[in-house]
Amino acid sequence: MRRPHPVTPARGQESVWDYPRPPRVEPVPERVTIRLGGALIADTRHAVRVLETSHPPVYYLPIADFVPGALVDARGTSFCEFKGAARYLDVRSGGLVREGAAWNYPHPDPGYETLVDRVAVYAGQMDECTVGGEVVTPQPGGFYGGWVTSSVVGPFKGVPGSQGW
Repeated sequence: MRRPHPVTPARGQESVWDYPRPPRVEPVPERVTIRLGGALIADTRHAVRVLETSHPPVYYLPIADFVPGALVDARGTSFCEFKGAARYLDVRSGGLVREGAAWNYPHPDPGYETLVDRVAVYAGQMDECTVGGEVVTPQPGGFYGGWVTSSVVGPFKGVPGSQGW
């Protein structure tokens, strides 16, 4: 399948087609929050984001910035050719349990060590995730964990027909 035609970013926007491969990790200066079950379960100014070609950024928050009990070990693992082996976590709050809705890299590969004590979540399984006060949209398709904000343009991997990108 041919690479799609990237959307030209406006001033203040980034094209996911300008992101690198292998992915880059960078700090996020904005406040990042996550809500589930009607409660704020994570609030940080110490998130990082992973930028990879064709994907909206994946935000990783410090485990210490989640409320106690919000993250519980879950079944399942996966493997990223760049970051290494991931483990999954259930996310709990307000009587809700979102099974396998979060993941982290306890022993990431070289270059991704900053992810060791950080967790990413699937925005679509939460009540709300925000970056700098803006409510994010989940990356299309349900498999990838990127967060779409008004500052990024695509097209984004995950839409129908994008498997070969």
